[in-house]
Amino acid sequence: MAEYRLDPNQYHFKWNNKLEPALTVGEGDVVHCWTREVTNGQVTPDSKAEDLTQIDFDQLYPLAGPVYVAGAEPGDALEVEVLSLKPDDWGWNGILPGLGLLADDFSEPYIKHWDLSDGKTTRLRDDIVIPLQPFCGTMGVAPAEDGEHFVLPPGDFGGNMDIRHLNEGATLLLPVQVKGALFSAGDCHAVQGDGEVCVTGVECPMSFSLRFNLRKGANIPAPQFITKRSPLSVHDTGDGYFATTAVGPDLMENSKNAVRRMIEWLGKEHGLQPEEAYCLCSAVGDLKISEIVDQPNWIVSFYMPLCIFT
Repeated sequence: MAEYRLDPNQYHFKWNNKLEPALTVGEGDVVHCWTREVTNGQVTPDSKAEDLTQIDFDQLYPLAGPVYVAGAEPGDALEVEVLSLKPDDWGWNGILPGLGLLADDFSEPYIKHWDLSDGKTTRLRDDIVIPLQPFCGTMGVAPAEDGEHFVLPPGDFGGNMDIRHLNEGATLLLPVQVKGALFSAGDCHAVQGDGEVCVTGVECPMSFSLRFNLRKGANIPAPQFITKRSPLSVHDTGDGYFATTAVGPDLMENSKNAVRRMIEWLGKEHGLQPEEAYCLCSAVGDLKISEIVDQPNWIVSFYMPLCIFT
């Protein structure tokens, strides 16, 4: 087993199985990485809301890698163990016009800067304190299909999955699609709710360390993962949750309405402006399918952890 440090300048913006490896490793090896936040430095601690309308989308998702894993062949599963995750001192989230679950409701840009310097919590304001739960929003292997592929939609090879439970101690299994796997990662978040409803978690530069192994001939159809975290979230405390629901035959519309009702509650109960509330929902709120068997109507719930309100 060996340890490597990936050059921070070894990154790419698209999936492409013809990319030259930035690093070659063997089974059991550990790779230490650092990546910029999702806009590759276009958003800084000094950025204003209007700056979000000027983002060059070709510079989104700077991914560390690709890492060639010796011995990986199509049909194997690449095992990626998350050893450590350490956000830098600053992060952001916000509203990018045209994106997010409630794009029709929020047409103007908005940005929220987050102080991550204590490494454990961040604050929306003095009475709203959010425990950090960092993870890499994007982890994947090169897809079998030739050509360049945008990072934004995930695929059966992994990619921009935004699974917030891929925290320290978790193990991700990815279906290898090309020789060497060509693994890459980035799009790091200091904390995020299930659904990432405004399209940004708390985006941040981050240092992270991963260990690679192979499960030969596993033939998994899509990503799978193991988490040893219990409780599942740092927000699972004795304070509990407040949840809003929406009922109807359309899961997407139900999801939108459940979030809208949470935004309304946050305004009434905690005095948040709609933009603030929407960003808070994306950072810590969780969308859940509560019922999907009693057709024709399904229930989607949106959970807000009460522990954040001090």
